[in-house]
Amino acid sequence: MSTNRYESPLSSRYASDEMQYIFSADKKFSTWRRLWVALARGEMELGLPVTQEQVDELEAHITDIDYEKAAQWEKKLRHDVMAHVHTYGELCPKAMPIIHLGATSCYVGDNTDVILMKEALELVRDKIVRVLSHMAKFADEYKALPTLGFTHFQAAQLVTVGKRATLWMNELLMDLQEVEYRLSTLKLLGSKGTTGTQASFLELFEGDHEKVKALEEKIAKEMGFTACVPVSGQTYSRKMDYNVLSTLCGIAQSASKFATDLRLLCHLKEVEEPFEKNQIGSSAMPYKRNPMRCERICALARYVLADAMNPAITASTQWFERTLDDSANKRLSVPEAFLAVDAILNIWANVAAGLVVHPKVIEKHILEELPFMASENIMMDAVKRGGDRQALHERIRVLSQQAGYQVKELGKPNNLIDLMAADPAFGMTKEELSAHLEPSRYIGRCPQQVEEFLKHEIQPVLERYAWALEGRDTELNV
Repeated sequence: MSTNRYESPLSSRYASDEMQYIFSADKKFSTWRRLWVALARGEMELGLPVTQEQVDELEAHITDIDYEKAAQWEKKLRHDVMAHVHTYGELCPKAMPIIHLGATSCYVGDNTDVILMKEALELVRDKIVRVLSHMAKFADEYKALPTLGFTHFQAAQLVTVGKRATLWMNELLMDLQEVEYRLSTLKLLGSKGTTGTQASFLELFEGDHEKVKALEEKIAKEMGFTACVPVSGQTYSRKMDYNVLSTLCGIAQSASKFATDLRLLCHLKEVEEPFEKNQIGSSAMPYKRNPMRCERICALARYVLADAMNPAITASTQWFERTLDDSANKRLSVPEAFLAVDAILNIWANVAAGLVVHPKVIEKHILEELPFMASENIMMDAVKRGGDRQALHERIRVLSQQAGYQVKELGKPNNLIDLMAADPAFGMTKEELSAHLEPSRYIGRCPQQVEEFLKHEIQPVLERYAWALEGRDTELNV
């Protein structure tokens, strides 16, 4: 860690080594070289004067990159791609004359960006699956534990702890489907030339259009893609970056929703994030258990939501076949969004694997509100016993206000059942009235909904990506 130069917190504190490697210099420039190898091999196979010896020489030096020499070349040439062409060429003197033959800078730059986004999306996908796996275990364990539902953060009809978890999972499942779609539709730029016309390659192949097309197919196959974009200027459409970051933005939205709900539940002391033995919640207040991991999720998610605007603005301001005002922005916005989402998913997995539920607190909160919620069932029971529905409705309204005063103004327990038992209009004992206060009577199909959701929506995902569940979650640095 450098102490005298700025270092992104995403690298030093939050993101995993795996995600950082994808956007590292080694990965980027070795991918450039792999693309130069693919280009040379394709040109050789299609009859251009490129030899197997030259291709072999290029392949032998894909990873031994002299960054100091590349920096010297870039300082001299003021061009990063040509700096690396010369650096590569010094290692491969036989192949130097054919490196980058017919290509423009975006051949290595843009194609590498797509390759890195694909690999990063695959890592994100696997981490989403891990989060879903942890959440599924939690949802199943607490599928039948009643808890207050909230609308407008006001007490509403009962749900269950597990059912609420499926709401968080369902949104993340939607994000997984978006990731899968992006992966299935990502295409390389290919070998399009300076303005997307492939004129340089058509010249090399002496007007043979089929060979020009075949070259792209060979490059795509070697780099693990099924196709290249059908048309382009010098670059692939910057909407591709926007689409990818929009997918990441969706994950950030889901994570922030989950973490915000959990922060509220922590305040209620119903459900808490993990809290380690030696963890300090506050430097001033030793008793505190601040939900700092969920707060960090929300903080990083907010960054991703804002960052997603960068490619949107970039895509909307490109001129004709190419401008360079995208480059500096892309270098920041795309990798940083991936690093932030990687960090979010690392934290989410950590929290989901260690959620702490406090059933007694949940029960206490239910019993404070349940008499009000049970009032309709009590009214129906009283009508069956010969009562007048309209008169009973009025009595419940009046008594509920009295009970509300007891709770809100005097800070005492809800005494609505006692008030009803003392009212002859209901004709029911306290025991008969209290029979309506069994929370499980008010959770509807929550347990069944959880079971069905896990079976039909989540289990197929866990089976499809079984490899993602192997090994351990990324350990948090802080």
